[in-house]
Amino acid sequence: MAKIDSAYAYYASTYANKEVSRYDSHKKSDLRKIYNRIIKTNKESPLYKISNMSEAKKYAIDIKESSKAILNAVDSLSDKYAGSSDSFQKKVAESSNEDAVGVRYVGDGSENKGADGFDIEVRQLAAPQINTGSYLDSKALSFIPGSYSFDINTNASSYEFQFGVSTGETNGEVQDKLKRLINASGLGIEADIVHDDSGKAALQLTSMQTGLNETEDSLFSVAPSANAESISMMKQLGIDKVSSPAHNSDFSLNGTAHSSLSNTFTINNTFELTLKKPTTDTGAAAIGFKANSDAVADNVQTLVDAYNKMIDVADDYSVNDSADATRLLRDISSITKGSQSKLSYIGLMTDDDGKLTIDRDILAGALSPDRADDTFNTLTALKDAIGDKANSVTVNPMNYVQKVVVAYKNPGHNFNTPYISSIYSGMMLDSYA
Repeated sequence: MAKIDSAYAYYASTYANKEVSRYDSHKKSDLRKIYNRIIKTNKESPLYKISNMSEAKKYAIDIKESSKAILNAVDSLSDKYAGSSDSFQKKVAESSNEDAVGVRYVGDGSENKGADGFDIEVRQLAAPQINTGSYLDSKALSFIPGSYSFDINTNASSYEFQFGVSTGETNGEVQDKLKRLINASGLGIEADIVHDDSGKAALQLTSMQTGLNETEDSLFSVAPSANAESISMMKQLGIDKVSSPAHNSDFSLNGTAHSSLSNTFTINNTFELTLKKPTTDTGAAAIGFKANSDAVADNVQTLVDAYNKMIDVADDYSVNDSADATRLLRDISSITKGSQSKLSYIGLMTDDDGKLTIDRDILAGALSPDRADDTFNTLTALKDAIGDKANSVTVNPMNYVQKVVVAYKNPGHNFNTPYISSIYSGMMLDSYA
């Protein structure tokens, strides 16, 4: 278990907080295809020993995540579009004031090409509820040794916290203990220690949720248990008092007032807006779509970034120059080697490391009416080739780690093992494969 625990620990510390893509969700038929490919790979896999298990686990996880990023990029350029030109002309939203209002296009391409943008004025951001406790001398002994309990009630759940104070335990130690207890509860409340100008410390609770609907007075409440000891403890700790109540955002769209519970919301299922700060000093932000050539360049950049990330992963693990370690770098870089002249002609340049860069001026010229069809055919061929390779890599990342083959299976006489997907392929079934 220790070996697999270390793999999960690396995955959690490196990738657990990544943004979830809508392309990570799939139909049952998609999962069935992946499963069948895993079974087929397992049927043909020889038995081998891993030379460096610690590095191999990290490498395999990095390979899978980078290949999944490529697949998500490919899917985003194929989403509900039929023609090769439409894929790379997927709309890209823009804001005239990204510092105040961020925007992302989340439509499916069915909007009218002449769909209007709009202006947005932000007067107030949605805010969480904050409870700030009493500021105490961290080294003092204000809490009487004993057992205490209190409840934190949210609109969705309630949680009772029980803790003890030992003889000689300082205020700072008690506050830190409660901070860890609350953060581990999964209540959607973040606890932290804050300090005032004199150096005294207070326990501060902040809701992860923002805004209040019409039926809510608060997002959470803190109450001690009914016994006198817990009530006295809460008076000293002070986290039952609201120091900053939650409130909704306040903004206008084309002059019409609106509000929202969150600072991130969608407009007409087309624009996802993220309010970052009021526009009082800068004026309204204009939201709309980028010009065609800029949109194409941004969509190509999405694919190029995912491709370059895979090159980085392959390059990081190819330092020992073994055949297995360098195989991924060779396989990925070979995608562009055979078409460098075509790619450079439309503004996609290959550097010495095999990475791609975009010359936006050349790409804009390649989108002229007389060249556009050839340009989009070249881009689609690149997208398909990168996607095919990523599909292969994500099912069997162990194909690229350094290993020693112990025995090959008997050709033509092996069989599927449907209840054991593979010890080599598939890996962890996190969000897809």
